[in-house]
Amino acid sequence: MLPIDDILPDLKEALDSNNTALLQAPPGAGKTTRVPLALLDAPWRGDGRILMLEPRRLAARSAARFMAGQLGEKPGQTVGYRTRLDTKVSSATRIEVVTEGILTRLIQNDPLLEGYVAVLFDEFHVLLIRRYLPLSCQKPSQRSPIYRRYRCQIATEIAD
Repeated sequence: MLPIDDILPDLKEALDSNNTALLQAPPGAGKTTRVPLALLDAPWRGDGRILMLEPRRLAARSAARFMAGQLGEKPGQTVGYRTRLDTKVSSATRIEVVTEGILTRLIQNDPLLEGYVAVLFDEFHVLLIRRYLPLSCQKPSQRSPIYRRYRCQIATEIAD
């Protein structure tokens, strides 16, 4: 059991009624690997995919491999990843871990991100805050209708 496990029911409840949640916990609490798996059975997910943004390629691949292993699978089944030089996704993939460059390309090719129902920003303190903070902090009423349907969860660590 990891420290994050105690608050997963509250996080799921928050995302059931809101489109945005901010999760802050110390390193090693389980934010990266427990939260996406916990959201697999969320009622709002339906058949949609969860997109998780990781700032580094190694972190994206490692997180996807670990989560897939927790399900007794290999990457590319329920959990997959896309990085610049490596992709393991399939039609069965429900959690897709990507890097910033891949997310940019996904949005360029499909601005509505059809098929995705949640975007998780992991290691938010590492990401380019100038780029994502305005989008993530807007109230749902301020966002265009396109972005209102996405659940957004931000996971970051507390600096010692």
